[in-house]
Amino acid sequence: MKLTIAILIGVVAVLHLYFLWFEMFAWTTRGKKIFKKFPKDLFEPTKSLAANQGLYNGFLAAGLIWTFSIQDPFWSTNISIFFLSCVAIAGIYGAFTADKKIFFVQAFPALITLLLIFIKQV
Repeated sequence: MKLTIAILIGVVAVLHLYFLWFEMFAWTTRGKKIFKKFPKDLFEPTKSLAANQGLYNGFLAAGLIWTFSIQDPFWSTNISIFFLSCVAIAGIYGAFTADKKIFFVQAFPALITLLLIFIKQV
């Protein structure tokens, strides 16, 4: 179970590194392909806003990656729960405000990982 949780935390972290890259460096190119419902002329004027979001996603990834270097299992678990909760909340909010598929790409993996952490602790 511990290995599965670690792998899932790694997957969520890698996803957020991808979001960082996408939102900071590929918003005007890949964004039009990913967010097909958004008007095409929306991407260039929102480039700096997307980059700001990408930076935040980078912080989430950094927090999750940080958990792998924490030696104390209690603190590693608590920090994991904190950052996974942030990811889940951001994904749920994004699903309500931007696109429903954000829930499945962002929130769902974090929620599954949180569930496994809580099952492991019981």
